[in-house]
Amino acid sequence: MADRLHIVTTGLAATYPLGGVFWDYLQYALGFARLGHEVLYLEDSGKWCYDPGQTTFVESGVNNAAYFARAIPQLDPALADRWFFRDALGATWGWDWPRVVEFCRSADLFVHISAACEMRDEYYAARRLAFIDSDPMFTQASIPDYAAGRLTDDELSRRRVEMIRAHDVHFTFGENIGAADCRIPRALFDWLPTRQPIVLDCFAGPGVEAPLADRRRVLTTVMSWEAAEKGPLVDGVAYYGKGPEFMRFLDLPTRSALPIEIAISGKAPRDDLRAHGWRLIEAPEVSGDPWTYRDYLARSFGEWSIAKNAYVQSRSGWFSCRSACYLALGVPVIVQDTGFGCAIPRGEGVLSFATLDEAQAAIAAVAMNPARHARAAREIAREYFDSSKVLSRLIDQALNRPRRTRPALSELDE
Repeated sequence: MADRLHIVTTGLAATYPLGGVFWDYLQYALGFARLGHEVLYLEDSGKWCYDPGQTTFVESGVNNAAYFARAIPQLDPALADRWFFRDALGATWGWDWPRVVEFCRSADLFVHISAACEMRDEYYAARRLAFIDSDPMFTQASIPDYAAGRLTDDELSRRRVEMIRAHDVHFTFGENIGAADCRIPRALFDWLPTRQPIVLDCFAGPGVEAPLADRRRVLTTVMSWEAAEKGPLVDGVAYYGKGPEFMRFLDLPTRSALPIEIAISGKAPRDDLRAHGWRLIEAPEVSGDPWTYRDYLARSFGEWSIAKNAYVQSRSGWFSCRSACYLALGVPVIVQDTGFGCAIPRGEGVLSFATLDEAQAAIAAVAMNPARHARAAREIAREYFDSSKVLSRLIDQALNRPRRTRPALSELDE
């Protein structure tokens, strides 16, 4: 384990102040702090903020910053004064800018998650820059054309690839990358598998975990229904979001041993889904804040969820951050197979499916022996998602790999 380090970690928890987003990003900052490191959570996306009250995007982040300032001490008082947030107008909250610049200069590691940060010159001053791809196949889709010099008319995609190149080490949630059946492009980058870190004590104990007897006998998930536009086209293969995968399992409620409830947002075909037996609620009802979101997961009998078509069709090995939170709460997950069995065990606690028959059988297995699957869920969370293990490995890989020549920003702009 490394000595006490200065670590910057990025995110979108203030920009999108919703339950799942909050946990996804803040567990990096909290996990690094739990390991004894000095952490700065930095949010500088250049994006408009989502206002849950108005259910729309707004330019000013003043209300989001106020919400974040109230929420972060509830997660951990030690992080209450260790953050910086800049909105789309350039207004800032938390640390003042000179202090941020100085910390970045002293940083041993700058962890850029999900391309969430607008990378400024000051951020590149860190000793090592690590990029974490949480959206495999979408992140890599433009790289083959970039490597072949075919992005001359796509300035946005070209600059995105060049931004990723300007990091020292590259991680991906696509844990099956490099396997014979994985279609994720590997040109230019040496992608290292990683996964969502879970700070286990945030998901355990009285008032957080729900005893099996207190859980609703219903499977749940929280998801957004993505637009029908095409996703990336890679090597002649078209990839899509969640909608096409969900429709493959449209008839599942009529065959399921347990009711299935979807907390959903976006332009989903709600009437059609209800007609096929799906229970629907609006996602903001359960994801408006981190604590309501966590309680919704904890009081579920299990999770049932599909994945983006791009994750499934590419055999990426992606595993959901949300599903990892269910596991930490001792709630088993029944999730679509993306190839993640290369890294995470399946059969108890985590059950995967590729077909309607397999989904039906997995639900029946959980319904027949919920206690066994609940115990297995906790064990998998402890063994595979514990932030102390996930982030210690990430630090070691980021700092101890041979240093490569990072392209100069001036070279990338040419």
